[in-house]
Amino acid sequence: MKRFFFRKAAAICLVMALFLSLAGCGDKDTSTKDGKTEVVLNEVAHSIFYAPMYVAIEEGYFEEKGISLTLVTGFGADKTMTAVLTGEADIGFMGSESTIYTYVGGTEDYVVNFAQLTQRAGNFLVSRQPIEDFNWNMIVGKDVLGGRAGGMPEMVFEYILTKNGINPMTDVNIDQSIDFGSTAAAFSGGQGDFTVE
Repeated sequence: MKRFFFRKAAAICLVMALFLSLAGCGDKDTSTKDGKTEVVLNEVAHSIFYAPMYVAIEEGYFEEKGISLTLVTGFGADKTMTAVLTGEADIGFMGSESTIYTYVGGTEDYVVNFAQLTQRAGNFLVSRQPIEDFNWNMIVGKDVLGGRAGGMPEMVFEYILTKNGINPMTDVNIDQSIDFGSTAAAFSGGQGDFTVE
């Protein structure tokens, strides 16, 4: 339990340090009438992995440090990245894939990535039918809703399949046509034998 608390406390400190480091950044005027620094954070999804940040917001830690934080949910790494690149957000919480895609795409004013803020992928493989003693070979030949191609949940899923000796291109039917935010609804509606959530 101490280890769990330490990791969460460390995450809160990291987030606070990140926000405090922004106080001197940028060309735009970020001060408010009451002297606080305005910071807009766009999170890719509302996630339990950002719980330390939510606690810090609710407990007023940012306000205590002179930060007026506006939290926005982007509902997709592409939307979060767009918000950062267009100046609608100062910080984006998302997987690293959008950073890579925009850099490779030639964006001159690319973003800086702070990797492993959450340390773990929070994905679950959900089955339509109850399974006792699951093993990865049980999904061979099955239909799986994986999220959009190139998205972090999809890439993590393919990595796990490969680590378990399953070829994601030939052994599993992965539907990549549904964005990650819509896979649960599609699965509830009857699509797929499994879904990554």
